[in-house]
Amino acid sequence: MTVALAEAVTTLPRAPGLAYEPKFDGHRLVVVRTVEDVALQARSGRIVTAAFPDLAAAARQLPAGTVLDGEVVVWHEGRTDFALVQRRAAATAARAAVLAQSLPASYAAFDVLELAGLDVRARPYERRRALLVDLLLPLGPPLQPVPMTTDPELAATWYETLPASGIEGLVVKRLDQPYPAGRRGWRKLRHTNVRDAAVVGYTGSPRRPVALVLVLPVGDETPLVSSPLTPALRAEVAAVAQASGPASGGPGAAGAAGATVTAIGLGEVPFRPLDPPLTAEVRHASARHPPPEVLRLRTDL
Repeated sequence: MTVALAEAVTTLPRAPGLAYEPKFDGHRLVVVRTVEDVALQARSGRIVTAAFPDLAAAARQLPAGTVLDGEVVVWHEGRTDFALVQRRAAATAARAAVLAQSLPASYAAFDVLELAGLDVRARPYERRRALLVDLLLPLGPPLQPVPMTTDPELAATWYETLPASGIEGLVVKRLDQPYPAGRRGWRKLRHTNVRDAAVVGYTGSPRRPVALVLVLPVGDETPLVSSPLTPALRAEVAAVAQASGPASGGPGAAGAAGATVTAIGLGEVPFRPLDPPLTAEVRHASARHPPPEVLRLRTDL
């Protein structure tokens, strides 16, 4: 299932016919309820059902032929915690069952794509929203529709106050808009400085990458070393590095370490180049201090 995407904006759009939703800081997840069972699909298309058995169990309450688009989050001490979502996503099937008890997941649904076997993506967002609310409100958590308002003043209040709960911004949609599968048809306004960066290499070994070497779309294009990768990202980068090593001629074909980059507090650090580079979504306060934090590899480009 190809998901809709959003284009970043720097100011809150204000116009008649717009809807505003909080943007949760989690993992994009498509819930597919078939006649036989449930499948949970990441934005990349990978099936991650085994990592979230609690959500899969809840989704079995949905009618057959239902497809939802949303974000999986984990709440901790009154706010969503992206690192904990990463931990859940990287868990083995055996470990996932334990984490489902100690770190239960919640699903913030923001669209319905199919209902009772009927494809509703061509219907306007306003109608799909009504279907989504009618579907999920009787079920309750952990499946729930995200809040929505058409009032730009309330949306502005959300933007200013909700970051304390881990909400990273707003998503803006047109009420008359069909579901823009595979296109940046929505708009997103974020608090954090999140950008796409080119991944030109990685430190560590192909089996145990430590950090990424990035070129940010700001500054003088000098490569920077990211902060250490989370376990989930290390596994993802290792899979890419090993699947596309020197023999493949693809990304990672320049896999032997031989280049160096200056890392904050570490001096010159050897790294393994990637050619062509990958793309990652990173968060950073400035071009160099502190090191950029890698949020996810971009697989939707």
